[in-house]
Amino acid sequence: MPSSLKDRATIVGIGDTEYSRGGPNSGRSLLSLQLEAATNAIADAGLTNKDIDAILPSQYGRPAEELAANLGIEELRYAATVYMGGASPVACLQTAAMAIAAGVATNVLIVTGFNFYSSRRVQSLSGVSAAPMAWIADDYYAPYGVVAPAQWYSLIARRHMHEFGTTAEQLGAIAVAMRKHAQLNEAALMHGKPMTIDDYLASQILFGPYRLLDCCLESDGAAAVVVTSVERAPDTQQKPVHISGVATGHPYPADDITNRKDIFEVGLTHAAPRAFAMADVEHKDIDFAQVYDCFTFEALQQIEEIGFCKRGEGGAFVEGGRIELGGELPVNTHGGLLSEAHTLGMNHVIEGVRQLRGDAGARQVKNAKVGLVTGWGDFGDGSIAILRN
Repeated sequence: MPSSLKDRATIVGIGDTEYSRGGPNSGRSLLSLQLEAATNAIADAGLTNKDIDAILPSQYGRPAEELAANLGIEELRYAATVYMGGASPVACLQTAAMAIAAGVATNVLIVTGFNFYSSRRVQSLSGVSAAPMAWIADDYYAPYGVVAPAQWYSLIARRHMHEFGTTAEQLGAIAVAMRKHAQLNEAALMHGKPMTIDDYLASQILFGPYRLLDCCLESDGAAAVVVTSVERAPDTQQKPVHISGVATGHPYPADDITNRKDIFEVGLTHAAPRAFAMADVEHKDIDFAQVYDCFTFEALQQIEEIGFCKRGEGGAFVEGGRIELGGELPVNTHGGLLSEAHTLGMNHVIEGVRQLRGDAGARQVKNAKVGLVTGWGDFGDGSIAILRN
């Protein structure tokens, strides 16, 4: 039933590492990064490592058994890896909630780690699909030189511009908003590096319509959260953030774009209505949205498919400061993947928790009570969680 997981689980701990692009903190092992983030999240919850009995690791990180051994977790009751690319961290909130509701786990650690700058960089992927899950990309896209996410997703973005008149300036409004928010976040890689719409328009076109500043950062870092039951939350030290609605979805076919009946139908098209129904909230109730912004248009498209505006109206929706702090729907208040860092979107979950705890400092959304977080993976897999304090 749609309400079966509503408020059954809560996020009680968050932790991350410093994000880096070169320097002494780049090039650390994924294990080292994940262990630091995990340790920070467990400590934030006021728990010990031995209190953790389930681990959901990132598909690009180290396996649960290795993490458990290094953390000294003697009884690992449950472990699973969700293979949805950038949709995985938010999808793991659903898996954690299910495990807790079913009684197979008590305290679940979700941890991601990514050496996207010092190791697995898109520009080094010569003739190799940037998403191993997308096997069709290897067989049908790579022979034509379409091997990177920016190329795949540009097909959808260009079609949207053709059908609805979406402009480069509207995509730029997203990039500028994310950069503005990063100026309020000292942990953001683009902190201290403001950007104007003229800067955006002057940036190099990579794969039309995508410019350099339409693209997310390649960075090193890790992030983690601890999820427990609502009943156990009072035993932890932080203000709990409840998982009120959560869902995942896939487009059809999942690993092909150009042969879809509806090129704009993605995982969130199906997942968002289920998450809203589970949480029993409406769009007007959402105080902020942390939207997976691997590229500017993917953020715009998700805003549409979630239902904040009609399909084709996303370009107008993001203009005029509407998605900036102080606007109608603040989006990616930490700077997002475009201007904070890339940890497969787990940093979006952490920012959502900070906002609902009231711990976001200069970028705090006033009286934030309900927010949402999304994930985007592979060729449009989608995940969404509606969180409340």
